[in-house]
Amino acid sequence: MLNESELLMTARDAASHAGEAAALRLDELTLDQLHDDLLTLSRKYGCTAPSEVFQEADNLLQQVQVNLERTRAPEQHTRLYYAAAQASALLAAVSFDLGALTPAVSFARSAAQYGKTIDNGPVQAYAYGMLAFMAFWDGRPSESVRLAKAGQQFGGLGDTARRRLYAIEARAHGHLRADDQAQRAIRSALEQTGGQRDELHDDIGGEFGFDAARTAMSNATTCLLLRDPTGAEEFASAALALLSSQPQDEVPIVVSGPAAIDLARARLMRDEVEGAQEALTPVFQVPPGWRGSGMMERLVAARIELTRPQFRGSPAALSLAEQIEDFSALSPARRLGAQSPLAIEA
Repeated sequence: MLNESELLMTARDAASHAGEAAALRLDELTLDQLHDDLLTLSRKYGCTAPSEVFQEADNLLQQVQVNLERTRAPEQHTRLYYAAAQASALLAAVSFDLGALTPAVSFARSAAQYGKTIDNGPVQAYAYGMLAFMAFWDGRPSESVRLAKAGQQFGGLGDTARRRLYAIEARAHGHLRADDQAQRAIRSALEQTGGQRDELHDDIGGEFGFDAARTAMSNATTCLLLRDPTGAEEFASAALALLSSQPQDEVPIVVSGPAAIDLARARLMRDEVEGAQEALTPVFQVPPGWRGSGMMERLVAARIELTRPQFRGSPAALSLAEQIEDFSALSPARRLGAQSPLAIEA
């Protein structure tokens, strides 16, 4: 028979264990601060030098990993894994901008795995979009199409998430020279106007967002892949017009730079060297630390356009080619020794 002493001892053990468990719970303010820091970093991504973004995102990911060991509360684990997914996704994006494709892929996969742990569809969709983007950059456009379509199957996606995935799919089809499929994906991207939202792509936004300007910029690149300079100029001009309405210090260089270069290349396809030079004037003013891979590969493609026979012997074409070479030499990717493949084929 149990006696009261044994019952009290068991009750004390249970109370002690419960107290230890309760102690292994983070202050909610800690989680709120992580959320705010990630939101701020995402929103200032396009206006912050890649090296600074990497340091901040890496620090935040380390904070998340430490805090995961300090709590046993399931709902806090969910918030922390979500934060880890965001930090990993930002590290994937900035690693790519720095010309480091291998770590970029690894970070994107980590983001997808964190998202799977908490069954968060939008963050998995974002990660799959990153992987699709990197796949065609790495010369695997068919794999890119598969990954983009897989990303579209996750639940809980808003219009912005779907628009982004369709735009990436269009780019992949462009690399395959699949004109009909690319145009269909472009139309699908532009048709995502039903008003559906998700927290990651819409409420947090920033680098996770994909607004009309970014969509137009991406579509311009797809048109260039399809050798359609008219469509490319229309989309690139639309992107730059949308950006011109924003305060100068809020314009994301990761969008404005590529759009301007795509506009220049579209003009070069029509043998308009002076027009291309005009489009590239603001690009040549971008500081070295901001010259990401997306800009550099587009400039390589523009430089290749200048090697066509009709430009031989043209002083204006030669001068522009030299400006591109000098500008590219100081990019972070070049300084890191990256051997980046040409993603925007000539």
